[in-house]
Amino acid sequence: MQNAALTAAGLGHWRYQLLPAAPELLHELVRALPAAGFLGANVTIPHKGAALALATAPTDRARAIGAANTLTFEPGGAIVADNTDAPALVAALPFTIPGRSALVLGAGGSARAAVWALRNAGAREVQVWNRSPDRARELCAELGGTPAGTPAGRLPGVDLLVNCTSVGLDGSDPFDRLPVSADDLTRYGCVVDLVYAPGATRLIAAARERGVATVDGLELLVGQGALSFERFTGRAPPVETMRFAVRGRPQLS
Repeated sequence: MQNAALTAAGLGHWRYQLLPAAPELLHELVRALPAAGFLGANVTIPHKGAALALATAPTDRARAIGAANTLTFEPGGAIVADNTDAPALVAALPFTIPGRSALVLGAGGSARAAVWALRNAGAREVQVWNRSPDRARELCAELGGTPAGTPAGRLPGVDLLVNCTSVGLDGSDPFDRLPVSADDLTRYGCVVDLVYAPGATRLIAAARERGVATVDGLELLVGQGALSFERFTGRAPPVETMRFAVRGRPQLS
């Protein structure tokens, strides 16, 4: 996706490459990247919290969320950390957020970005559910929001349901481990799944079968990647090129 964008932007001599990093080596790796010619890096789980701690110049957004997915290396040596997951979520939704209610599933780094983004955008209420209720309470105490019901309880219908857990990543039935059934999805105005896969996850497919608006993980991948591209290059991202590189076809509604 990023290499396709670089080519489209006339930066075909640049390269975006995968750099696997063990947690204990992340600090050493990041410190070495500028001298090796890197201008920036995207960071994914489990490194988003550590990436923020490595930064010498975190953005207010990354600091507030407590996690970063984008690092840029400044000529003077500063390491800027940002979180592009949060604005990508808000931009991908089919409606504006002010006055809306939301339910976020999960309490990890992605959930933190989602809760902060929704509250910062003016959501009326953001509830948080997690398989470990203590983690949901901790997140809400830090970022705001309301802990949702217990796993045995039926959760309320709201405008927006956001799955920030890894449930469904392996293609298994998500409804065995999430506090909603397939038929419950009609109680939500839009279903978002941060898990991405070719086609659609089973959660997204079930929502579409019931006529519910959806945003899938591939669209969020494109959105956060486009914002990272702009930070890396200083140029407007070729979003349609990036979307086609990920999907190979037009976006499904």
